[in-house]
Amino acid sequence: MAQRSRAAGGRPTPGSRPGAPRGDLAARRARLRAVVEPMVGEAGYDLEDLTISRAGRRFVVRVVVDKDGGLDLDAVADMSRAVSAALDAAEESGDDLVTGEYQLEVSSPGVDRPLTLPRHWRRNIGRLVKVGPLTGRVVGVDDAGVMLDVAGEHTAIAHDDLGTGRVQVEFNRVDEVADDELAEFDDDEDGMEDEQR
Repeated sequence: MAQRSRAAGGRPTPGSRPGAPRGDLAARRARLRAVVEPMVGEAGYDLEDLTISRAGRRFVVRVVVDKDGGLDLDAVADMSRAVSAALDAAEESGDDLVTGEYQLEVSSPGVDRPLTLPRHWRRNIGRLVKVGPLTGRVVGVDDAGVMLDVAGEHTAIAHDDLGTGRVQVEFNRVDEVADDELAEFDDDEDGMEDEQR
């Protein structure tokens, strides 16, 4: 997650206090989304969530972005800079997005993100998920729905019938680690043994 803080550039008007809210948070969120979502889309990402909340005198703006294949830390940092620049440009042009100081947090979704859209399911092919009473591995996703492997049997579920899914964290999937990664780990252990001798 990348974070950026910024203080308001303008001075408060007489009788106003810094960071005083103008309008409700839902309206601010809609204005922020109108600026951020097109820019995120043009960069090839999906805007998964955008929230704004108060933390004392400052606002916290949280932006969650994703794409097929996921994001690494460099991509999250790049998106943080791009979102920050887009917000600055909008405010310089007169849009009242966030009054006062705010902290910007840009991140990618965690494994606890609910699976609600077809792209969420597609990005989790191969993972164990729980949806309703079923727990199975996502083995395929198409326009019609999702194919789950439930106890060795394939079960097709239409997108409209899915409901919200949750990725299940697995700690025992050593077989997914590539052989060369295991060999590298073995080499490190050998090196440690040599140093201890």
